[in-house]
Amino acid sequence: MKEKIFSLLEEFNKETHGRTDYDKDEVFVMSEDSKSFAPLSFLQKNDAEIEGPHSLQKFGFIFSSHSFLENENFDRWYEHQFAKKLTSRFSQSISLLHWPDHKSIFDSVEGVNKCYEFLRRHLILVNGKNLPVQLGEWLGKVIFGLKQVKSTSQRGFDFHLDGKLVEVKVHWADQSSPKGVKIRKSLLDLSDHTIIIYLSRNFLIRDICFLDSDYVRRKFASKGHILFLKDADVSQYFFSKSSKHYQKVVNKTALMKFSRPDFVMKIMGRMEEDHITIPGNEDV
Repeated sequence: MKEKIFSLLEEFNKETHGRTDYDKDEVFVMSEDSKSFAPLSFLQKNDAEIEGPHSLQKFGFIFSSHSFLENENFDRWYEHQFAKKLTSRFSQSISLLHWPDHKSIFDSVEGVNKCYEFLRRHLILVNGKNLPVQLGEWLGKVIFGLKQVKSTSQRGFDFHLDGKLVEVKVHWADQSSPKGVKIRKSLLDLSDHTIIIYLSRNFLIRDICFLDSDYVRRKFASKGHILFLKDADVSQYFFSKSSKHYQKVVNKTALMKFSRPDFVMKIMGRMEEDHITIPGNEDV
């Protein structure tokens, strides 16, 4: 069935369909390379066995929202196929049926399990939080020398720096969300500093933002219980743009080793300008 479905998908993409009603479909099937697609209704017309999404799901296809997958190829493909742009509103109603490579996924899961075991042994993964969050918090402890202690005001642990309470937020993506980084105001009220560690998808630091919590509270006082800190609002506190808080870094070697090359170049340039000692290749 899989081969038949992909054969029909390939057939659909031999020509464009700007004069059809396929652009109104809300369910599309995605090719294995994630670059081409076909409306489910086209497959249904050409194969009586295909009655709907469930017909493909029972053979191994997965049903996901286009908004969840964030597949940019689909937007380009849609515009090419139907000679019209995909609107953001209609995009939210679209679902994609995609084929997972089960063997490769299983092999990857085995590899991830080995990596997780290693990270557990080295006390980076110690609770139920996800990997990016725990890695980011660990990097905060290594780079800034944060002291982690059992919280007296809430469940979990607090971070302390020079006797002051620190809130650590981790943002895991190759670029910032237009909405900004989500922070609960109640956590700001309890902390003196807020450190946002921006991790790339490859788990390397792409930037760090060091903020005074009081400044954030005053600047966003009318925003309710949840704040969204956009890059533009706090840009002057990014390590890539200011050396204001470089003195709070206790382990510059770790900062360099766990950061993206482009970020390292920016910080090194600023350190040289401010005559701050740049670490060598000694062990972290």
